[in-house]
Amino acid sequence: MTVPFLNLNAAYEEVSQQIESAALNALRSGCFIGGPEVGNFETLFAAYCQADHAVSVANGLEALEIALHAFDIGPGDEVIVPTNTFIATWFAVARRGATIVPVEPDAETYNITVEAVAESLTTKTRAVIPVHLYGQPADIDGLMALAEERNLIVIEDAAQCHGARCRGQRIGATAHAATWSFYPSKNLGAFGDGGAITTNDTVAAERMRLLRNYGSNQKYVHDLAGTNSRLDPIQAAMLAVKLPLLDEWNMRRQKVADLYLTGLSDTNLILPKVADWATPVWHLFVVRHPERENLMNALRDRGVDTLIHYPIPPHRQSAFAHLGFERGRFPISEQLAQDVFSLPMGPHLHLEHVERVILAFKELVA
Repeated sequence: MTVPFLNLNAAYEEVSQQIESAALNALRSGCFIGGPEVGNFETLFAAYCQADHAVSVANGLEALEIALHAFDIGPGDEVIVPTNTFIATWFAVARRGATIVPVEPDAETYNITVEAVAESLTTKTRAVIPVHLYGQPADIDGLMALAEERNLIVIEDAAQCHGARCRGQRIGATAHAATWSFYPSKNLGAFGDGGAITTNDTVAAERMRLLRNYGSNQKYVHDLAGTNSRLDPIQAAMLAVKLPLLDEWNMRRQKVADLYLTGLSDTNLILPKVADWATPVWHLFVVRHPERENLMNALRDRGVDTLIHYPIPPHRQSAFAHLGFERGRFPISEQLAQDVFSLPMGPHLHLEHVERVILAFKELVA
């Protein structure tokens, strides 16, 4: 038996007729930029996130960059980001010309904490970007309380947590803005690139709509120095088909995670910890082991696919060598980069496959 890491074909097959019909309708509409398909998805996604506005864009990186731009964050401003994240979080800050201020995560939840952020604040701090990593929400309520006290902008990197909740509130409407990716492997994935920003700030939403479209809402009239970052109508139509299934698919992920948490509890793996106020959506199920490479190889020999997210922390990437963060500066993220790996996870992972993964671990332990 081979256990795939993620089966995207199965997700397509479950809704193939609806997806193909939606794509065909979008093609026949003759509207290939913007239009009713995009507007419809934005309305649906805003309602799902319990936010006043959803502004669709081309991808998750540009969602972050446009959100920062909408709140006038740029040169001279410090932006706090996690040391343990996908590099796009850092790229967005760098592309705005702002100063990256890295903060180490909690070693058990892998997310940044209110306390760590508070310790890193200076008079130049303008914004914080908490990342809800692996589908686990960070303490957005605590961060917003700190932001109100210190007059900060909070922009959530929600690329991995579609449907997650913090203290019962769905992620996407608590901070000043939340940014999303619809990369195909996400919990809500398109069939190509896509992204969005949700916010309750009407003025910021209007700026975001301008910024994504060359700074314009009237042809040849440009009010801002914007960019070209628009969600394709065909992708929007297909995302609108998948959105009503998101909660059910997240529940399936929860069942997989429950089996892992129970079945692997007596192994020497370090399992993810969930805060009592958090409702994760298990975009990834990330474990830790000091002999990761040997363990992954042994699992591969037993037909179990695993992946590493992420093997090199942003501060050790050549793209940020100029910042001068030497090895050992951020020991938690560096240790995580050496130890973490991700087990098969997804809404279409058969439960017998999950049991096979657990059995493979128990065989290795024996």
